[in-house]
Amino acid sequence: MKSPFRPASLPNPAILDDHRGAIRTLERRGLLRGGLSLGALTMLTGCDVAQPDSVQSGLLRMSAFNDWVQARLFDPNKLAPEFPASLALRPPRFNAYYDIEKVKPVDGETWRLELAGLIADKRPWTLRDIAALPRREIVIRHVCVEGWSYIGQWSGVPLRAFLERVGADLSARYVAFKTADDYPSSIDMASALHPQTLLATSYGGDALADPFGFPLRLRTAVKLGFKNPKWITAIEVSNTYTGGYWEKLGFNWFAGL
Repeated sequence: MKSPFRPASLPNPAILDDHRGAIRTLERRGLLRGGLSLGALTMLTGCDVAQPDSVQSGLLRMSAFNDWVQARLFDPNKLAPEFPASLALRPPRFNAYYDIEKVKPVDGETWRLELAGLIADKRPWTLRDIAALPRREIVIRHVCVEGWSYIGQWSGVPLRAFLERVGADLSARYVAFKTADDYPSSIDMASALHPQTLLATSYGGDALADPFGFPLRLRTAVKLGFKNPKWITAIEVSNTYTGGYWEKLGFNWFAGL
């Protein structure tokens, strides 16, 4: 018996090929286990799958809903698994939107961390200032949206401690980052305040090497890898959504683990 929900004629499945980035993040989040079908997309979003713009719009609506659900399920006190330092990969795996040969090293002597938005003390920070703050080490799993992972040993300043130190409004919604490699990113305040979210300056007991974010990068145990910007040059606290590099290409913004 034919389902009353089945369309009279099925559209070409190739329509989804142009939107694999958005689909991959939705599937990665577990919202659509087993893969997204054209029928499911039609039923969940009401979009016209014959129209590429409609498919993209439908996927973005599903992505936004997924973010909304994840944000409400997020437990700011739940810790991610940690591991013995002996299991950490050395060196860490390089990942960026370009090849490692194109990394442009940052001069630690002239580097400054700029602050903006809802922060009381916006004086720029030097690397020496950052090094003087209390540090914490975490040995956690890095999980990439592409499906690979590794265990890494990171140390640095808890982002919560830094935000408290500069008088940030901790009731604000977003913490945004600018980087030396033009990779803007942002996370929710609850994740920024999580005990396993660091402004990392070291890996495996040594200062970060150039390809992995020297002098400062974000490292959080509660987000997918692409939510950990490297070579950070500015932090802004605000209630205005700014998205990020991959988010503008259709990836989930919340991207929690």
